[in-house]
Amino acid sequence: MEKQLGRRERKKIQSRQAILDAAVQEFGSRGFRETSIANIMTAADLGVGTFYNYFESKEEILICLLERLVHNVDRALDRGREKNYSARELLKTGCMVTAEFLDENRFVLPLFLSGSERAALPEGGERSMRKITPGFKPVFETILRQGQENGEIRKDVPAELIAEMFHSIYQAASFSKLKISFKENVRLKTLLLLDGIQAEQAS
Repeated sequence: MEKQLGRRERKKIQSRQAILDAAVQEFGSRGFRETSIANIMTAADLGVGTFYNYFESKEEILICLLERLVHNVDRALDRGREKNYSARELLKTGCMVTAEFLDENRFVLPLFLSGSERAALPEGGERSMRKITPGFKPVFETILRQGQENGEIRKDVPAELIAEMFHSIYQAASFSKLKISFKENVRLKTLLLLDGIQAEQAS
């Protein structure tokens, strides 16, 4: 019985992952609004009704993808801490991991930037978004405060304000008309911001 239950649980996990992967594929090729649940489930090779065993709506999938982004950033920062990265190096790492994810999953970008698009979220989605997208800022605020404490980051500007500036980089890059890639745009803006917040004695 335990083995049978184990197989059932594994199949649920596999089906959920198949739906997420199919959604990424379909959102990327068709666009979020143009992709139907039927499109996703056809790509996942699962019945349409199966979708609702795992998700309430397409929008909930975006929330799950943002959770994946948070997880990717956390893992990258943990690896950086293990290597004793400076605050500057941690901030750059977090920015570039985020840029890479958003570049590969552009359909997530509007939701990432808005923090809570009420009309675009499923029931209870706004509460979830407060835990996910705005969660980007507290992670950066923590690094910034630590950097201020150890003399790496200037202290005359609140960490919260600097964190907002980091978040705004992605919006600026997404609307940029320059003939450089999104990731390169984010990278250059990140370096400029890092130079601007560096404490004088750390220069």
